[in-house]
Amino acid sequence: MRARLVSADGGASYELTKDMTLFGRDEDSDVRLDNKSVSKLHCVIVMTDGVLLLRDLGSTNGTRVNGQRVRRAALLPNDVLAVANLKFKVLFGVELEKHDAEAAEAAKPKREAPAPIRRNALPDVYEEPKPKK
Repeated sequence: MRARLVSADGGASYELTKDMTLFGRDEDSDVRLDNKSVSKLHCVIVMTDGVLLLRDLGSTNGTRVNGQRVRRAALLPNDVLAVANLKFKVLFGVELEKHDAEAAEAAKPKREAPAPIRRNALPDVYEEPKPKK
């Protein structure tokens, strides 16, 4: 299963590739969030049978899902996960595929309309001079 946390403020996005992903400020964390509001060992997300399960690890500033502080929660597509004051949108399954397709479409170069054809001010054919009498 593929899952991704997309930063709500334009920061880094994190692909969840492991069955268990540890978030925190500690260097040994799988996802290192270098922010003073994040605890050294803040929370963990476990992927199992197509479900994302979150558990707060007793963090000081808490973990929130859709604005609600939680100790444990099941994450659904498009949920907003707040690790301390860092917010992420949770994407997996169909929502992740839609997000990737939209990003690929936005990355395609836009074709500009061709410039309109302007008529040449000079004639294509010149009249033959009339013979002088």
